[in-house]
Amino acid sequence: MSTGNGDRSAPGQTPLSTPATRENSMFSSLRIRNYRLFAMGQLVSNTGTWMQRIAQDWLVLSLTGSASAVGITIALQFLPMLLFGLYGGVLADRLPKRPLLVATQSAMGLTGVALAALTLTGHVQVWHVYLTAFLLGLVTVVDNPARQSFVSEMVGPAQLANAVSLNSANFQSARLVGPAVAGVLITAVGSGWAFLLNGLSFVAPVTGLLLMRAHELQRTAPAPRAKGQLREGLRYVCGRPELIWPIVLVGFVGTFGFNFPIWLTAFTDDVFHGDAGTYGLFNTLLAVGSLVGALLAARRGPARLRLLVAAAVAFAVLEIVGAFAPGLWLFAALMVPIGMFGLTVNVVANSSVQMAVDPEMRGRVMALYMMVFTGGTPVGAPLVGWVTDHYGARTGMAAGGVVSLAAAVAVGLVLARIGDLHLRVGRRGVTFVPNRQQRELVRVA
Repeated sequence: MSTGNGDRSAPGQTPLSTPATRENSMFSSLRIRNYRLFAMGQLVSNTGTWMQRIAQDWLVLSLTGSASAVGITIALQFLPMLLFGLYGGVLADRLPKRPLLVATQSAMGLTGVALAALTLTGHVQVWHVYLTAFLLGLVTVVDNPARQSFVSEMVGPAQLANAVSLNSANFQSARLVGPAVAGVLITAVGSGWAFLLNGLSFVAPVTGLLLMRAHELQRTAPAPRAKGQLREGLRYVCGRPELIWPIVLVGFVGTFGFNFPIWLTAFTDDVFHGDAGTYGLFNTLLAVGSLVGALLAARRGPARLRLLVAAAVAFAVLEIVGAFAPGLWLFAALMVPIGMFGLTVNVVANSSVQMAVDPEMRGRVMALYMMVFTGGTPVGAPLVGWVTDHYGARTGMAAGGVVSLAAAVAVGLVLARIGDLHLRVGRRGVTFVPNRQQRELVRVA
């Protein structure tokens, strides 16, 4: 895969495959002090974030009784990324990332404290939740690309793939704790305390950023202020198949396949007639699978696009199967492999894009990646919520899986054609084989 010269890549090629990346251990990037501070701070704030996500979804469902309302909340949180995501990438390329992240992380903490105050005083209404979700989304427009591109400044190119995987493992580790704690808090004292703890949790990443050694950062020179930087970023991505097709695939999967807040609340309430504890259990098992997927990716090293396509197909098929699981415990058990393959799609796409992009373009490219991956939610979440409300949780989840499967197959065929590959079915399963190699096999035979 290309590391910056625009060469085309086949699905089986590896980006930036250096000896340093091959020798990485599962936790090698944690040897770097600045990244350790970053990872510890993110673990605390990610736990709070997951607590707020669970509490927010359950609060909206309690206030409205509607899966569509949950979908609207999610859509409002990600709408700013769809509208302004590329501008956030330009800012991430122009401004020093560490002070920028101090500002964004502080602002995100304040949104949690504000929602806590409204809930604990008994004045919260559903439009308050909508508003705070939208404000959080505005901050995320800048925070996401800055945080994604700041990883390379902390660890350098040799450890980048490992650090990206550990970031996902960090997020999913917090997902194991956050939903469980949120379920207990909601049942015992209400959603407000979960919001307050989330707001206070952002003290940890801000402290970690302030304690970093600035001279150890491998800073990228800020992009100069100039016209046409948005168009430049789009042209850069569109001219490189190793960037555009992973982004297209995660766009479809993120828009239609990752609507678990809607589906899990609907399955909990309408199908299995559970409570907040049941909803927390589903999210915890989903997180277990996601954590396994992240750790396997960290151990695996450089990403391959054929793995991305295979993981997307497996994720979609399991989602369809899960939609029709007849009992609660079978449905819950399927959350583990669904989480594992879903996280593999995210990590492989993220790391392959980051490894293939030039440093001075990383902010804009990662902004486009996050805009497509999460910015499609304002389109997908209300649509999936409407299907779920009108046709049931099983139909809604199955529809998301079908769209994700179609996208994975289509992108796989496109990448195979670009790489001059064809499909071969044999004893080892279904694989892509180079046409030239196949001709040599025929000639020898």
